[in-house]
This record gives sequence, structure tokens and C-alpha cells, in this order.
Amino acid sequence: MHVTRFDQAQAYFPPEHHDMRCLRLQGREAGPSDTLWLGMSQILPGGHTSLDASPIEKIYFVVEGELTIETPDGETTLTPFDSCRIAPNEARALKNKTNKPVIVLLSMPLAAASK
Repeated sequence: MHVTRFDQAQAYFPPEHHDMRCLRLQGREAGPSDTLWLGMSQILPGGHTSLDASPIEKIYFVVEGELTIETPDGETTLTPFDSCRIAPNEARALKNKTNKPVIVLLSMPLAAASK
């Protein structure tokens, strides 16, 4: 078993993430993992990411607040305990359009699945 204590989780700084605090909870530099990593983002009011795509699937789970997710097909808002999957190569932007912080968990595979 590998435990990461929240007060010891390391910050990471992905590009095009604005007014966000991202913490690595499991995998990568947070500890051993064979297939995926888990992170948590705290998104301040007005915080956002750029509309961008990557070859890696993403799963978002909202813990607290309201998270607006924009894709080329439109926008949807997730509230606590809602989740969504972003497919490989699907563009997405995360937005906090409220005056309260948003806390969201992110799970991603360590590498793109081979086809």
C-alpha cells in the first residue's frame, strides 16, 4: 500500500491552467502506480484552462462547487458528485464561473493506450 497524506501532496503546474492549484495524489512523482495517476485541482473563482485536447483520456469528479466544462459541442456544468469522461483527443476547457472555489479530482492513464 502507498499512502499520500493530503498535507504532503506535491503541487504540479500544467501549462494553460489559470488560477488553479493542482496537487498530485497518486502516481507519477506522488508514488508508484502501474496504470494511472490521480490529482486534485482547486479552481478559484474565474479560474480556467484553455480549450485544448490531448491524446490521453481524462475522468473528472467534482468534490465541491460547480465546474463548467466546455467542449466543441457546448458547455455543461457539473455539481458535487457528478463526473465526466473526456475522450482521447477531445478538446476541453474547465471553468469556474462562480464566486466559490471548485475542487475536482482528475484521473488519467499514465500513457496513451496503444491501438
